[in-house]
Amino acid sequence: MDLVNHTWTQSFLLAGFTTTGALRPLAFLGTLCISLLTLAGNLFIIVLVQADSRLCTPMYFFIRVLSFLELWYVSTTVPTLLHTLLHGRSPISPTVCLVQLYVFHSLGMTECYLLGVMALDRYLAICRPLHYHALMSRRVQLWLAGATWVAGFSAALVPASLTATLPFCLKEVAHYFCDLAPLMRLACVDTRWHNGVHGAVIGVATGCNFVLILGLYGGILRAVLKLPSAASRAKAFSTCSSHITVVVLFYASAFTVYVGSPGSRPEGTDKCIALVYALLTPFLNPIIYTLRNKEVKEAMERVRVRIWTMLKGA
Repeated sequence: MDLVNHTWTQSFLLAGFTTTGALRPLAFLGTLCISLLTLAGNLFIIVLVQADSRLCTPMYFFIRVLSFLELWYVSTTVPTLLHTLLHGRSPISPTVCLVQLYVFHSLGMTECYLLGVMALDRYLAICRPLHYHALMSRRVQLWLAGATWVAGFSAALVPASLTATLPFCLKEVAHYFCDLAPLMRLACVDTRWHNGVHGAVIGVATGCNFVLILGLYGGILRAVLKLPSAASRAKAFSTCSSHITVVVLFYASAFTVYVGSPGSRPEGTDKCIALVYALLTPFLNPIIYTLRNKEVKEAMERVRVRIWTMLKGA
């Protein structure tokens, strides 16, 4: 790796993935297609929920917020991923690197809190059906959604600000975007204290939310098992299956990367795992919420018929 002065005047180098020859354009085009489909899929969900009045429920409001978040989540890292795939090692200024680090972790923490709110919504819908609409009013929905963004962007200030204070002796980041563990490896000083603080902040946030989600789904499971018929139990579980799938994808990859010491994993492992939560999960979310959801399929058909009728009338 290259040495760099202990200042913020030099550029870092994003190593990205090692691709040569014919693999480079194929990897670039494949990633570009996936990212465009991800943006289109999440934008489609936002428009569909807005266009169909029957989807104006708390559950779909939070799904729309999640899709909006995923648009920014992908847009934060994919440009540098595409650039490194096409051009190899790519320079990035320290300021842009830190901003990318902060925004990426802010969005990740926001998604963590949002998944907890979505679990709370399912709990109230199934366990408190008579009071559900009163408890989850439009004002409460907006307050909860806003709180997740404020909490996410506030929590990410700690790891981002601590990383910004480090002196760096190396400049090649073994990743396709600026993330905590690869930047820690470039520091001139012992970063065990920094790693401990990062692990505590991220671990407490993700861990507490994960425990909350487990507790809420424990209550959901008890309530569903008390339902009289198998059909009613299946219907209740079906409203949660999509959310459970997204939670498993998100937390499995997040815990693997951010809980534990960065030095305990081989260099280069983080960027492979990052593809799961930074690109694959946002790509799968629209598929999970559409192909496995009868209400969304029916809304798609209603919107299609409405558009077709408008075109014929024109």
